[in-house]
Amino acid sequence: MTQFLNEVLNGGGIYIIGFIFLIIFLNFVPVRLWITAIAAGTKISIVDLIGMRLRQVTPERIVYPLIEANKAGLDIKSNQLEAHLLAGGRVDQVVNALIAANRAQIDLSFERVCAIDLAGRDVLEAVQRSVNPEVIETPVVSAVAKDGIELKVKARVTVRSNIDRLVGGAGEATVLARVGEGIVTTVGSSSTHSDVLENPDYISKTVLNKGLDAGTAFEILSIDIADIDVGRNIGASLQIDQAEADKRIAQAKAEERRAMAVAKEQEMKAYTQEMQAKVVEEQAKVPEALAKALRDGNLGVMDYYKMNNINADTKMRKNIASNSTVTEE
Repeated sequence: MTQFLNEVLNGGGIYIIGFIFLIIFLNFVPVRLWITAIAAGTKISIVDLIGMRLRQVTPERIVYPLIEANKAGLDIKSNQLEAHLLAGGRVDQVVNALIAANRAQIDLSFERVCAIDLAGRDVLEAVQRSVNPEVIETPVVSAVAKDGIELKVKARVTVRSNIDRLVGGAGEATVLARVGEGIVTTVGSSSTHSDVLENPDYISKTVLNKGLDAGTAFEILSIDIADIDVGRNIGASLQIDQAEADKRIAQAKAEERRAMAVAKEQEMKAYTQEMQAKVVEEQAKVPEALAKALRDGNLGVMDYYKMNNINADTKMRKNIASNSTVTEE
């Protein structure tokens, strides 16, 4: 093996090994990127680039934003960008936001922008929205006036980012929810829906004076009513529903009374049948009682015949009365 290496070295192999080493060195050390930074007037050393490689940081993600920042006149160091990248931040967004804030003469520090970025906010969009306010359109909000008429309102909210409240401040959804709540409250406090239709600016003024942007990451500049449509007569619908409910309650109570009456009638019929059965039972005992009275001498034969005559006479009178009733009909 030693003899083979000696032959390679004597045969010019040392140049091949040197060339391979140079290629590996150039692949590991971004010399081209270092030359680009030097040409752009950005101070960064080969040692810093090698350190980025060792820390598993892509040098391009640091050098190019650093060149952009230095060209914009910002005093930012490579270690600051690298620290933010290692913390999970978006270096490009931070640098672009700082450049935009600097051009708009907004006092914004590097640490503040990094904090906003790490909080999950789109810091570049926030700066742009701070310079150029954005119009947010609310969904259709249904509200009912005191006369029971439904109004469907759509509003446009002009907001501007509040840089100081971006960290910890509520987002766009909270602003829309508060505006919707203000619209419902304002319309609900109106005597008639006609008042709202005649003065739609009353809604925007009332809602705007409520300070809905407190605790949010935005500053509300204006609230404009884009559209108002008349919906259903909620009051009449509720009255109809109430009347229908009352009707069903009354029908249920009437059905309950009818069921109780039917049950009472059945009870009386059962009682009557029971009494009739007892009468028949007692009537069956009469002949036996008469025979016993005759045997004991408590009833004479003539008295028995007189009683039969009275019964026969009573039966005849009933038959005559029933026949006369049928004839009259």
